[in-house]
Parts: sequence; structure tokens; C-alpha cells
Amino acid sequence: MARSYGPADNTTDKGLSDKNNNGKTMETLTIRKPSVIRQQAPLRDSAHVTDMCMACGSCSAGCPLTGVDGFDPRRIIRMVLMGRDEELIASRLPWLCTMCGKCEHACPMGISIINTIRTIRGMVDRDKVPGMIHKGVELCLTTGNNIGLPEEDFVFIIEDVGAEVAALPGFADFQVPLDKKGANILHTLHNKLVNTQNEDLVHWWKIFHAAKEDWTIPKENWEGVNWGLFSGDDEAMKISVGRIVENMKKLEIANLMYPE
Repeated sequence: MARSYGPADNTTDKGLSDKNNNGKTMETLTIRKPSVIRQQAPLRDSAHVTDMCMACGSCSAGCPLTGVDGFDPRRIIRMVLMGRDEELIASRLPWLCTMCGKCEHACPMGISIINTIRTIRGMVDRDKVPGMIHKGVELCLTTGNNIGLPEEDFVFIIEDVGAEVAALPGFADFQVPLDKKGANILHTLHNKLVNTQNEDLVHWWKIFHAAKEDWTIPKENWEGVNWGLFSGDDEAMKISVGRIVENMKKLEIANLMYPE
């Protein structure tokens, strides 16, 4: 059955319908013109999205989450191109992404899928950002770390783990340098290493000690996980990065180790 789309129309949508074999009119199909989509859906004009998607599925094949709760990177790009911004913003899809970047690596057209997803996240009202991420960003802004750990507790944990390292053979003179001015490396920390996985700190510190590296950890704003980046909150991201830069300036340190 042939379908006539009529003359090109760059300002309005076209409502199209067909009749089935019984002569009954089928549901109207609305064809949205690109100019209309761009007016109503700003994601379409995002610098991260192009009309070059070939729907080849390479991104979906490389994504470790394809099929989980309906997630599919190709689906997200197609929704953007169709102008379904509001549906994407209100859905869980952008928050299922791990931001690993395998989809971008696989894309033969070089579409910036991760930046697109981050842009979508940034358009979500902050009160509707998933609880753990939203709370972590707020805690980081108010306390300097994503878990709200007070400075005295942080110092206690760091020194306690340092004592464990010093008890190991060959590390008797080991101490964790805190706020050491003029060190070669400023070492930020992933909050989980401080909170629940202290043993992973030991590996870094043993390497530093064996290499005779001159390093230090800041007592304040030591957080190495920028959830502002992952949540699409540009302002929070800039504040977190700015604090690290301030620590480097204050302690006169030229090099940064950012494990995250």
C-alpha cells in the first residue's frame, strides 16, 4: 500500500492516515518535520548529537547494560532525534548508564553518546535526581566529600590505616603525610576507600613508600569522585574541581593524582 507524504512542509507537522483491508481508517501518524523538532526539543540541536546515526547497533552491542530495564544507547539517540526530550528527561534511562564510554568507542560515526546522556541528566530538576547521587552532591558541596565525613573522623581513619602499613615488614618508618606543603603529588581519594574499603589505600601507599615519592593528602576537600560531573550538574562540578585546584595552590603542589 503506497503512502503519500505530500509536499515538504518545514513549519508544521503532517497528520497521515491509511485504510486497512477492511476499509477502516487506521490511527493517524504524525510526521514531525526537523525544524519543528528543533524548536520544541533542544536536545536535537545539542553539539553532541548529529543526524549521522545509521542505527547499526554497534553502540548497543558494546554496552554492558543493553536490555537491562529497557536500556539501549541506540534507543536514547533515536529518541533525541525524534524530539522526545521530555520523555527522556522524565525516564530512568539516562540514570541507568554507567558512563563507561564503550558505546562511543564502538560508534563508527563518532556520535558523542556519553555527552548526550550527561546533557539529559543536566536537564533533570535537581530534586528529581536519584537520591544517592543527589545527596552525595549536596554533601560534597557542604562538607567537601560525598559521604559527609567530618575532618576529625577522616584524619582518624587515615592515620589508623597508616599505622597498619607501618606495622608491615619494611615499612616501620611509614607515615601518611597530611597537608604537606611543597609535596610533589596531591593525592585525592575515592570516598569508598575511606568509608568501607580501607585496605585498597594500603596498595597506593606501599607503592609511594617504595618509590620514595613525595606526596600528601589534604585534610579538607579530599574527595576524588565528582558526582557533579556524572549528574550533569555543571555548577557542582566546577566547585569540586575548584576546591582541588585551591588545595594545590595552597600547598604549592604541581602534580595531582586523581584515582577516580
